Amino acid sequence: MARKKKTEVIEEEIIPAEIVNQPITETIETNYMPYAMSVIISRAIPQIDGFKPSHRKLLYTMYTMGLINGQKTKSANIVGQTMKLNPHGDASIYETMVRLTRGHEALLYPFVDSKGSFGKHYSRDMAYAASRYTEAKLDPICNEIFAGIDRDAVDLVPNYDNTTTEPVLLPTTFPNILVSPNMGIAVGLASNICSFNLSEICDGTVALLKNPRISVDRMMDIIKAPDFSTGGYLVYDKDQMKKIFEKGSGSVKLLSKYTYDKKNNCIDILEIPYSTSIEAIMKKLVDLIKEGKLKEVTDMRDEIDLKGFKLTLDLRRGTDPDKLMAKLYKMTPLRDEFSCNFNVLIDSSPRQLGVVGILEEWIKFRLVCLGREMRFNLAKKKDKLHLLKALSKVLLDIDKAIKIIRETEKEVDVVPRLMEGFSIDRIQAEYIAEIKLRHLNHEYLINRVHEIEGLRAEIKDIEDTLADEIKMKAKVAEQLKDIKKKYSKPRKTEIIYADEAPEEPVEEVVENYSCRVVLTRDGYFKKITHQSLRGNDEHRLKDGDEIVCSEDCENRHEMIVFTDKCQVYKAKISAFEPCKASSLGDFLPSKLGFDEGERPIMMKVMNETFDQSAHMIFIFENGKGVRVPLSSYETKSNRRRLTGAYSSASPIVAAIYEKETTEILIISDVGKGIFIKSSLIPEKATRSASGVILYNLKKKQKIVAAVAGDDLKKYPDAQKCRKIKIPATGSPLMFPDIQDMQIGIE
Repeated sequence: MARKKKTEVIEEEIIPAEIVNQPITETIETNYMPYAMSVIISRAIPQIDGFKPSHRKLLYTMYTMGLINGQKTKSANIVGQTMKLNPHGDASIYETMVRLTRGHEALLYPFVDSKGSFGKHYSRDMAYAASRYTEAKLDPICNEIFAGIDRDAVDLVPNYDNTTTEPVLLPTTFPNILVSPNMGIAVGLASNICSFNLSEICDGTVALLKNPRISVDRMMDIIKAPDFSTGGYLVYDKDQMKKIFEKGSGSVKLLSKYTYDKKNNCIDILEIPYSTSIEAIMKKLVDLIKEGKLKEVTDMRDEIDLKGFKLTLDLRRGTDPDKLMAKLYKMTPLRDEFSCNFNVLIDSSPRQLGVVGILEEWIKFRLVCLGREMRFNLAKKKDKLHLLKALSKVLLDIDKAIKIIRETEKEVDVVPRLMEGFSIDRIQAEYIAEIKLRHLNHEYLINRVHEIEGLRAEIKDIEDTLADEIKMKAKVAEQLKDIKKKYSKPRKTEIIYADEAPEEPVEEVVENYSCRVVLTRDGYFKKITHQSLRGNDEHRLKDGDEIVCSEDCENRHEMIVFTDKCQVYKAKISAFEPCKASSLGDFLPSKLGFDEGERPIMMKVMNETFDQSAHMIFIFENGKGVRVPLSSYETKSNRRRLTGAYSSASPIVAAIYEKETTEILIISDVGKGIFIKSSLIPEKATRSASGVILYNLKKKQKIVAAVAGDDLKKYPDAQKCRKIKIPATGSPLMFPDIQDMQIGIE
C-alpha cells in the first residue's frame, strides 16, 4: 500500500508595503542616527567640564556619599552606589574609577585618592585588584570640581528611574577639559585630548580673561606644551603646536627618559611616552633581538616597583649608550607620538576646537555657573534682609509684640495679628513668632539689626558684580589664581627642542661585494661570494632538492621572494651571512618568518636591472595565467611582508619576472605543453585577479610547470608546442630528464 505524501503548506510572510518601500536614507535617519547621536552625546565625547557621563556619575555619587572630607570606603560600596545613576554594570563602573585614581597614574591631577592596587597606566598587563579589596575617597582637588553645586551652579536632572537627580555638568572652577587627558571613540567621531599643566592653564585662562583678543603666539608662550603623567621628553615643534592651539589637531613627539649606570653597564629607562606601555616596548625589543638587529643588548628586565617605572637594558661591553638609545628611539615605541583631536561637546553639539577655542568656551560656561551661584546667594541674602527688616520694626516696640502674642487666645491667630500689628507679611511674621524667648535680649536684637547694613552692602556688591562682565571675569581670574596657588605642580614632561633631541642614527654602512644568491625548491637560501665560487661551485643540497633560482648581485641589494601562500617578502641581501656552496645555507621560511607550511616559489634580486615598470607573470594549476605590474607591489611604508600578492583561486605553479616580452613553456601533468609569448597574457591592474585561461585542460588534468629564460634550454623541442592564440591545447613534449621534472606522464 502506497504511503501518502505529507504535503506542507508554507504561508507567505506578509511584509507591510511601507517597510518594503522604505528608502535607505529614511532607515538611517530613523534607526541609525538616534543611536549614533546617543553614543556621541551620552557616552564617548567629553563635555566642557572635562568629563564623560560615566566619570561625572561616579564622582557625583562619591560626593553625595560624603567622601570629599570623610574616610575612605571600599570601592565595591562606591560602585554599588554609582549604579543608582549608571546602570551599565559594576565592572565598567570600577574600570572608570580605576582610571581616575591616584594609584593608576593616568592623570596629572587625579580625582580619587586610592588605597590598594589599581594597576598602572603604563602597563597593560598589571591588573588592578578587585573592588572588594581596594578603598577610595575623593581627592582634595574635587573641592574645585563641585564648588557651587549645592548653590544652583548647574542644572540637576532626574536619573534613569526618577528616584534621584544628577548634574548635567560639574561646575569646575578651572578648565579641567585641558588638564585631564580624555579619549573617546563614538560613531563616526573620535576625541583625543591631551593633558596640560594646571599652573600653565590657569595662567593662560587668566590672560584670556584680561585680553580676549590675545594672540595664539602669546598664548603659546604661557601654555608651553602638553604635560603628561608619565613624564618623558616632548620634542617641541612650533608648527604642530600652533595647529593644536588653533585647530585642535596635530601631534606631539614624545621620548623616553633614561639614565646610564656605568657600574653595571646598563640603561635604566625611567619614563616612557604616555601613549605606549612597557609590554609594547619589550615586545619590540624582543623582535629586534631575534632578527639580529639589536646585538648591543644582552638582557632586559621589567623592574617596576613601589618607586615607579623602570625598564633595565643590560648592554654588551663597549656599547655607546647614547648611540644605542638614538637607535632605539627610531626602532621602538620608546619614541612615540600623541595625536591630538580636540572634539568637545558644546551645548550637546560636537565641535573641534583648539586650545584657545576651548578656553573661550570654558570661560562662557564658567561665567554662567558663577552667575547662577551668585544669584542663588543673592536670593538667600535678600530673604534674610527681608526677615531682619521685620525684626527692626519689632525692635522699636518689643513690648507690643509680646503683648500681641500673650493676648492671642489661639495659636493660629498669632501670625495674622503680628502681620496686622506691625504691617509685615506672613513670612516676616512667622520669623518673629519663632524667635526664642532667650533671644529677646538687647544684645541679640541690636546685633541682628546691625546685620542689615552689612547685608545691604553685600547685596549691592553682588548686584554690581552680576551687572558688570569685567567684575565677573575678575572673580573667575581670582579663583584661578587661588587654585594655582593650592594645586600647582612642576611639569612632568620636560620640553626639549629639535636640536637637543638625540640625533637620528646614521644607517650602518654595509660592506659591499659581489656575490651569488641561490634558492632551492625546499626553501634553502645561500649567499656565496664570487671568490668562494672560484674554489668550489658544486652545491650541496638535501636529497630530492634542486635549485630553482640563482642570480648574481651585490651585498647592498635587496630581494623579493614570492611564496605559495599568496605572499611576497622583502629582505636585504646583507641580512644573510655568506656561506660556501658546500653548505645547505639558511632556511628561508625560518629566517623571514614564513607562516606554517609556507614555502618560496620564486626569488628576484632588486638590482640595477630590476625595473619597477616590469611585470610579474603568475601561472596556476587550473591553466590560467595573469600579468600584474610590479608597481602594484609598491607600499608607502617599508613593509617586510605583503599579503594578497596574487590570486588564491587555484594553486600557484610558477611566478616569472618579465622585464620585456619573453617566451614561456607551460607543461601539463600528461606530458603536453604550450609555448607562448608572454604578451599574449592579459595584464590586470589588481594583484588578486585570477587571470584568463591559457591552456585548455581536460577533466582532472592540471598544470605542473612553467619555465622561461635559460630554463628553456632543457626543452629543445619546445618550438613544436608553439601557439599564437590562447586558450590553446597542449602538444606532446619530449623530456630529457623526466625524473628531475617529476611529471607523471600517463
